[in-house]
Amino acid sequence: MNWDDVRVFLAVARAGQILGASRRLGLNHATVSRRVAALEEALGAQLFRRTTTGSELTPAGERFLAVAERMEADMIAARADIADEGDEVAGTVRIGAPDGFGVAFLAPRLGELTARHRDLAIQLVPVPRSFSLSRREADIAITVERPTEGRLVASKLVDYTLGLFASRAYAERHGLPREPAALAGHRLVGYVEDLVFSPSLDYAGEFWRDWRASYGVSSSLGQVEAVRAGAGIGILHTFIARAHPDLVPVPAADPIRRAYWLVYHESVRPLRRVQAVSAFIAGLVEKERGLFV
Repeated sequence: MNWDDVRVFLAVARAGQILGASRRLGLNHATVSRRVAALEEALGAQLFRRTTTGSELTPAGERFLAVAERMEADMIAARADIADEGDEVAGTVRIGAPDGFGVAFLAPRLGELTARHRDLAIQLVPVPRSFSLSRREADIAITVERPTEGRLVASKLVDYTLGLFASRAYAERHGLPREPAALAGHRLVGYVEDLVFSPSLDYAGEFWRDWRASYGVSSSLGQVEAVRAGAGIGILHTFIARAHPDLVPVPAADPIRRAYWLVYHESVRPLRRVQAVSAFIAGLVEKERGLFV
């Protein structure tokens, strides 16, 4: 079995199409197709089902994917061991994170790490979505739930809280409700429900079961700016709201608690750059743990 064929198989499986894999690998479409065909012939099984939208794994392909990822992990570990990098941390690490944590916490602090390691490049992708580590959309992901499936390594970073906030100007004009039912008399700022990417982020009902936002924003930082502008009362990350003196807590309901997790795929565990970035993020959070609760 040719390792290059296996590498091409993994790229197609992760991209979901031959064209996307060819772009990622820097190979032409015909070469990728030929490599996949050679691997299928060597295994005596069809690995992909071609569709109008791409390439789907067959049951045999799903089984071989687990084998291929173990082969990849062994290859990565072997390269890291043979390279014997010493204390050098080099290469690119992409971090996927929710926009609140990514922009408000990580973005101002990761520059210290790149200054420490001249050959390390950090790519921070702080957007309100989930990241597929198996498809290599990111090397490290910050998630709001502990993953339960896949060959993933997860460690809890910190608990954080979300609470009700309003701008001082809004509070002076409309007053602040002191019980959940009183929220009915106020304009509410919330998220766009059908764009919520994790069940744990669909939390409005925990503050008031009849919560109906008149203004929905799909990012947590956008919600902060809407509330600061006086659009209404919103559910904001406490660690972000505290940084804005023009925001005041609303006593209608107690804050709720959630958690951030640091996750990466088991296959990249041997990479020194992934370990260095993971340890740095964990150290940052531990140092400023009081900010989140």
